[in-house]
Parts: sequence; structure tokens; C-alpha cells
Amino acid sequence: MSKLAQDIILKPVITEDSMERLPNGKYTFIVAPDANKVEIKKAVEELFDVKVARVNTISVKGKQKRMGRYVGYRPDTKKAIVTLEGDKTIAFFDGMY
Repeated sequence: MSKLAQDIILKPVITEDSMERLPNGKYTFIVAPDANKVEIKKAVEELFDVKVARVNTISVKGKQKRMGRYVGYRPDTKKAIVTLEGDKTIAFFDGMY
């Protein structure tokens, strides 16, 4: 069973570091932890109608959080930095940098 593109690309990452990469055609997303680079590439191309040159992924371990004497962890996540081909941009990010 194949996953939908909306199940792979969960949300964009909007931080100072990710905004500095936008002029270079690099976009950062939180993706499903079990998604691989090929699935991420196909999902971005389908959702945003762009051509993807490369995908870099980063597994992020959840931070430890404390509430009084109780200790827990945030969930582990996975980030993908997607580099686009050519001069085409993702419309969602236009005007943010």
C-alpha cells in the first residue's frame, strides 16, 4: 500500500536557519519518520509541482522534558532538506525571506 503525499510531508519548518536556505532553493520539512528519500522526493513533486534535485534527511531525537518530578521525552522526528532544480520556487514560502 503506497502512502499519500500528505502523509509523508507533515509540515514545513520555519526557523531562521531554514529561511536563510530559501534563496538557494533549499526547503525544510518535517516528514514521516519511516519515509525514505525517494518517497519524500515524489511527495514534494506531487504536492508543489516542482522538480527536486536532491533530498537530505536528518533524524532528530526527542528532547527530554520535565514537569515537576515526572520526566518524559518529546517524540523523535525526521526532517528533510529538499533542494529544487532550476529557478522554480514553492509558493507557500514566497515572501518569507
